[in-house]
Amino acid sequence: MVDYICLILLFPLIGAGVNGLFGHKLSEKTVGIIGCSAIGLSFLVAGGVMIQLVGLPLAERRAEVTLFTWLLAGDFRIPLALLVDQLSGVMILVISGVGFLIHIYSLGYMHGDRGFSRYFAWMNLSVFFMLLLVLGNSFPISLVGWEGVGLCSYLLIGLWYEDPAKAAAGKKAFIVGRIGDCGLIIGVLLIFATFKTLNYVAVFELAGSYPGNSGVMIAIALLLFVGAVGKSAQLPLYVWLPDATAGPPPVLALLTTTTMVPAGVYMVARTHPLYELAPVSLTVLLVVGGLTAIYAASIALVQNDIRRVLAYATISQLGYMFMACGAGAYAAGIFHLTTYAFFNALLFLGVGSIIHALGGDGDIRQMGELKKHLPITFWTFLVAALAISGIPGFSGFFSKVEILWKSLSGGHPYGWAVGTVVAGMTSFYMFRLLYLTFYGDFRGKKKAPEHIQESPPSMGVPLILLGVLSLFGGLGGLRKLLGGGDWLGRFLAPVFESPGVRHRVYHTSGFEFLIMGIFVFVVLVGIALAYLMYRKAPELPQKAASKFRLAYHILYNKYFVDEIYNVVVAQPVVKGSNWLLRWVDDGAINKSVMLMASGVVLILGYFILQVL
Repeated sequence: MVDYICLILLFPLIGAGVNGLFGHKLSEKTVGIIGCSAIGLSFLVAGGVMIQLVGLPLAERRAEVTLFTWLLAGDFRIPLALLVDQLSGVMILVISGVGFLIHIYSLGYMHGDRGFSRYFAWMNLSVFFMLLLVLGNSFPISLVGWEGVGLCSYLLIGLWYEDPAKAAAGKKAFIVGRIGDCGLIIGVLLIFATFKTLNYVAVFELAGSYPGNSGVMIAIALLLFVGAVGKSAQLPLYVWLPDATAGPPPVLALLTTTTMVPAGVYMVARTHPLYELAPVSLTVLLVVGGLTAIYAASIALVQNDIRRVLAYATISQLGYMFMACGAGAYAAGIFHLTTYAFFNALLFLGVGSIIHALGGDGDIRQMGELKKHLPITFWTFLVAALAISGIPGFSGFFSKVEILWKSLSGGHPYGWAVGTVVAGMTSFYMFRLLYLTFYGDFRGKKKAPEHIQESPPSMGVPLILLGVLSLFGGLGGLRKLLGGGDWLGRFLAPVFESPGVRHRVYHTSGFEFLIMGIFVFVVLVGIALAYLMYRKAPELPQKAASKFRLAYHILYNKYFVDEIYNVVVAQPVVKGSNWLLRWVDDGAINKSVMLMASGVVLILGYFILQVL
């Protein structure tokens, strides 16, 4: 099946090409069938590849499939080759599987939209580029996918470009991403200058004999991380993701779970041998991930737009993954990326179902009483809220506990402490969201409750399937201590083997259960506090906001970061560009043209006078 790995890329590319070129001439049904089938077929091939990988001996679970020579300049040659191993195998399964469910959901959500064919073309193209990114066997191939998902984020977020605000959100995502990409590209160039190759396997083999913790290795690791920060919306380049909520909810589900946002985590995990040689960079990952997790969670506590709450929740969850990588627990980070794909996609699609029912209103202050009108949406949303909060038995619990335990046993109590606190904050704002949306009296003005209807089956079925995955999707990484076999961790272990000896502190099973108990206690406190403030005593939030007015004002306005960026970065760039434009265009170019024209007139006048 590995020999047919190219089909995983080919199907989405064909779907994007057909719908992009001819979709405007096809019926909506035909466009939907093409778009969904392309990702569904890709998922089937990915499943076959994973089954084959599992059945192979450990030594044979890595293969490179060369399709053709892409670039050739003298002795420098870059083939279009794909790397198939445990890491790329897990990624292609998650990307195509969750992506397929999002495409099916889109049939109902985007029904009747003028940009229906364009939407499916961009969605297919986004999946294609992400698959190329994770399957590429070299930095240049992955860079094509990296820039491709950035392009598709611009196209999809700005899908409804007739609205200036939505168009601006797409441009913001593209521009902020380019800032991070500058760091990544410089890092790749430095890799080539150091190792004279860009093939992953060759670079990692050569890096093993290179002096560790040197200035070059630290620079390479940190430059690659700059790119990851831009893609995965970490401090300080996270500002594009909250504004990206201007796009359709299924777009946000795709970008945040299977394409754009997970790309940064994957790149760090793939290039982990370089980070291992630069321990300082691992500390940077741990600190940035932890700060981002708690920073974004604090903002989500008081936001009222249901989409923005989930946007900041996404940023916070990505922080968990970078903390895992910073602690050297790369498999735990990929484990959380997998479970996160299930419950985060479910959350965004659930929000899409709510907005679809309410006619576009996303303000949770205008909701309520939706539990009885949207039963499928409610129960699946509840499962997702329990999973992201980390309630035992749900997928998010297993992956979060794995990250926190690996951080603590790896000698990083900072990661454990921050992750535990963020878990409590997450459970609070998620159940605040749940209570204000589904419970209490309906507070909206646009639609009366009797006119609110559940979403069609094309939207409901993906919600149910993602709900099942959010519930049981963590069992594949269940630790032996909890009765599992840690299948995912053992499967990924050969990819993340380190030549060095990593410091680990070993504890008794009783201590591990104590750590889990503390985690669960903090999560339950967050849920209980949300219940108290938004169900039992709904006047408390207003009293708390009045008592802690300054803190509330800062959090509600998102620490004024956008305003600061606008004053410090955006306005000076715009004013400087305008000044440069006037100086070059009006000053240098126009005056030069006028000077030449005057010269021609003088010369012609001179000859005319001579003739006369």
